Amino acid sequence: MAAPFTGGCMCGAVRYQCSVEPLVAANCHCRDCQRSSGSPFASVLLVPQAAVEITGEVKWFDVKADSGNMASRGFCPTCGSPLFGKPSGMPMAVLGIRVTSLDDPSQYRPAIDIYTDSAQPWDYLNPDLPKVPKMPQM
Repeated sequence: MAAPFTGGCMCGAVRYQCSVEPLVAANCHCRDCQRSSGSPFASVLLVPQAAVEITGEVKWFDVKADSGNMASRGFCPTCGSPLFGKPSGMPMAVLGIRVTSLDDPSQYRPAIDIYTDSAQPWDYLNPDLPKVPKMPQM
């Protein structure tokens, strides 16, 4: 996915721009992503935190992730749109950007399915993508 790319929440109160190409483009099937997205998985782009400029207020909710580490979920406090994730326990400060918040989500090309041990049995997983049962080593 080419940089820069932009996005934001449904009401427009939160906007962001990322200046670099993503480190990873993944479909995450962990239970936390299922619950926070209301769907069988969340499509995310992992990028260095320092490469993202955010305008507007983001509300953060901390939760213990499937990995055992803490994860913060960022969303718009006005419209509730899920926007970001900050996983702890990574070798560098990364930010997960929800693909559904992109201005042009059609650019997204997933490279991997992660947390497939938690994937719902009724969900279709693209057989062309590599499958990782938990979080891959970064």
